[in-house]
Order: sequence, then C-alpha cells, then structure tokens
Amino acid sequence: MSLVLSLVYFLIGLVLAIYGFNLVLTTWLYWRKRNETIETPKLTDYPRVTIQLPMYNELYVAERLIDAAAVIEWQPDRLQIQVLDDSDDETITLAQARVDYWRKRGVDIGYHRRTDRSGFKAGALAAGLKEATGEYIAVFDADFVPSPDFLQRTIPHFFSQANVGMVQTRWGHLNTTYSVLTQAEALALDGHFVVEQTARSRNGLFFNFNGTAGVWRRVCIDQAGGWQGDTLSEDLDLSYRAQMLGWKFLFLPDVVSPAELPPQIHAFKRQQFRWAKGSTQVLLKLGPRVLTDSTLPLFKRIEGFLHLSGYLMNPLVVFALLVLVPLMAVNAQTPDVMFYFTFAMLGPIVLYGISQRALYPKDWLKHFRYFGVLLLIGTGIALNNSIAVIEAITRRGNTFRRTPKFCVEREEDAWSAKQYVLPLGWEVVGEWFLSLYAAVGVGVAWSHHLYWTLPYMILYMLSFAFVGGLSLWHAGNFRFQISREAFKLNYENRTVDSG
Repeated sequence: MSLVLSLVYFLIGLVLAIYGFNLVLTTWLYWRKRNETIETPKLTDYPRVTIQLPMYNELYVAERLIDAAAVIEWQPDRLQIQVLDDSDDETITLAQARVDYWRKRGVDIGYHRRTDRSGFKAGALAAGLKEATGEYIAVFDADFVPSPDFLQRTIPHFFSQANVGMVQTRWGHLNTTYSVLTQAEALALDGHFVVEQTARSRNGLFFNFNGTAGVWRRVCIDQAGGWQGDTLSEDLDLSYRAQMLGWKFLFLPDVVSPAELPPQIHAFKRQQFRWAKGSTQVLLKLGPRVLTDSTLPLFKRIEGFLHLSGYLMNPLVVFALLVLVPLMAVNAQTPDVMFYFTFAMLGPIVLYGISQRALYPKDWLKHFRYFGVLLLIGTGIALNNSIAVIEAITRRGNTFRRTPKFCVEREEDAWSAKQYVLPLGWEVVGEWFLSLYAAVGVGVAWSHHLYWTLPYMILYMLSFAFVGGLSLWHAGNFRFQISREAFKLNYENRTVDSG
C-alpha cells in the first residue's frame, strides 16, 4: 500500500512540477523579449468596424458600457455598435433606453434580443454577426469601460500584417484597491497578461483571445468556423481553431482596457469555475489535434497543450493533499528527486514579481505584497475548480453562469445589498473538510518528524480555511445587508402608517 501511495504522490508531484517549471520558462521567454516594442502603425484608412456588446442581466453596468462604446473615436459612418442583450430582468429597459438615447444623437447603434439563450455568449455573438457590417469585430463584456482611442490603437495593426486575425489588449482594473480579494485578483491577472500573454505572443506560441477587449478580423472568425457554443470558453476554442489555420494573433500590453474585478468571493469562484470547466472542455475538443498537428513546431504544440490543460493542476493539488497525509502516517518513503520538485514554486513567485516590477517600477513591492493572499486563494479555490474540471471530463452540463457585476469602483461602494449577489455554495463544506484534513496532516507530520512536509500542510490548512472562511463571511454579510434593508423598509412603512 505504501508503495502505491508513494508512486501516486510521485506522479502527482512530477506533473505539478512540470507546470511550475513551465511558468519559469514562460517568464524567461518574456524576459528575453521584454524590451521589444510594438509601434502603432499610422492610420491611413478607416475600415468599417462593428462593436459587439454581449450582456445578460447587467443592471448595474449596462449603461456604463453602452456610453463608453458610443463615444469611441471613429468615423461615424464606418462604425456600428450592437448591444446583444439576452437579459430577462430590468436590464432590458435600461439598455434599450440607452440605445435609443445614442441613436437619436446619430450613433449607429442597435439593440438586439434573442428569444432564447441557445449557445449563451457564443450564440449571441454568432447571431450578431449575421447583421454585422464591419470588416473588423470588437467585443466588450459588460464590466469593461473601453477608452475612446481603443480602435485607433488596435485597428492599424491589422494593416501591418495581412495574416493578423485578432488583436488582444491588456485588462486593467477599475477597483484594484477595493479589498484584499480584488488586490489578489489584480495581481493574478497582471501576471497572466503582462508575462504570459506577452511571452506567448512574442515567441510565436498559441495564446488566446480573452473573451473581451479585443478585435477580430471578420474573415478570420468565418474561416475558423465561427463562434461555437459546445464549450463554456468560446473565446479559447475559436482562438485555437483560428491559429491552427495559420492566423497570427497579436497582444498589445500597452493598450489597457479597464474592467471590474469580482468583489464577492462567490462571484470569483463562479468566474473561475466557468474558466476551469470551459478550458478543460476545449482541451478535450482540441488538445489531441494540437499535439498531433505535425505542421506545427513541437515546442509550440507542447506549450499549447500545457496552456489548454493548465486547470488540471487543481484536482492534482487536491489529490496531492489527500495522498500525502496517509503517506506520512505509514512512514512511506518518497524518491529523493522530489526535493527538486519544490523549486517549481519559483515559477509563480518570479512570474508575478516580474509582472509587478514591469507595471509599477517605483513601488512594485507595494503591489507584490499581496502574493501571499493570492497563494492562499489560488490553493484554496482548488476544490471549486476541481469540480469544474470533473464536470468537463464527465461531460456533465453546459450551463453558462455569468459572473455578476455590481459597478463597484470605490471603497465606499457596496455590493452586498444589490441584486445578483450569489448565495453560499455547498463546496464550502468540502473546503472546511480539506482544511481540517490538512490540520490532521500537520499533526501527523510533526509526530513523525516529517518536517519537510509541514510547509505544504500548513499552506493547505490555511488556504482552504481562508477561502472557506471568506465564503462564509461574504454570505453572512449578504444576509445581514438584506435583513437590514428589510428592517429599514418595515420601519419606514410603520412610520408612514402611524402618520
């Protein structure tokens, strides 16, 4: 039994180490080309552009997005805006009114509603394309606020190279300092965009359209098979299909499109769940083709597969914990080579550190100090993401659950009394179980003098307790706000009645 446990743990550690060392490699790829600059070509022509704004129940941010899109600087007769609204709440009235407002002022903007949500976001984008008149298609999710010069800084790049099929910009953050959670989220996204996306783009590797804040060449979408709703990551799916046809993607790290970070842990969990499940679905759909496409360089194929399969690390992290405790209890020996696997932890440390150094050269440590929080959240959310991966592998369900937005930008803005607040999920029980399980592991490690495992056990214990505790706190805060609003309303009604 101990031999089996040792082998399983060794294999889990080996795979996790591969992903960790690949982050080191990715950081090196970024570092060697960090000084490359992408000059924006001079705009000599104004091609026709369609801006698509897909949304579903976006009561608090729909107007903000429509207003921002309506003032984007482009020749009016060469710009079309589509509000693709699948909502079934008050968003319908607000969005329609805002579209009417801008249409009266000469903006070519249309409001489109479907009779059903088939295909979810992919279905909405595909339906919009049928009426789109643009040669280029820009997409913005509801929580984004595009800058007025967005098109002027992106469209010219399509003229510099005929095979550029998509241009992606970097996500910025409207509410980084709102809470410890949003600080950690900002750090995570900065690492992804500044280092990972830049490294992949500049080294000719696969990278993906991030679902928003980017522009597509219309013919690229069509040739790649269009938007398809058989996965929850329609953006990743189309990106790989297009690049395997030879289309080139371009990432512009200096063009920033700000967006709202999820302020509620349950919203963040839902976002990560959808990304984990969707990415795994794309892995199952396209992974074999990526690995076996002999027309592509071997290194590009391997990197592409690691990119698509990244969320598999989550169940591996959970399984590693479940295996390590009984492994310690029976005093099973692990191969000495596993000591070197620990150096894979340098991957995320270096990647996120360099991303902050690039963005904030004067006070980057001020931002990087939230890495500890990110480490807790990244480990503690592993159960949530593992469930998503398992659902994808077992082909269970395919419902697109949107990440709620609350228009939270300032520290005094509150999300807990607004619509769309998510309730406590059952996964919190598993998170607390894993925290207690890791606490038992701490005791086992100490009693068996296996001190080398203590950092891992303590990290597991604190991570799952942190995410589980934050989930309980945010759920309790929501109930408190609702109770307070109900009490206030009841008090006001009684005051009116007594008057």
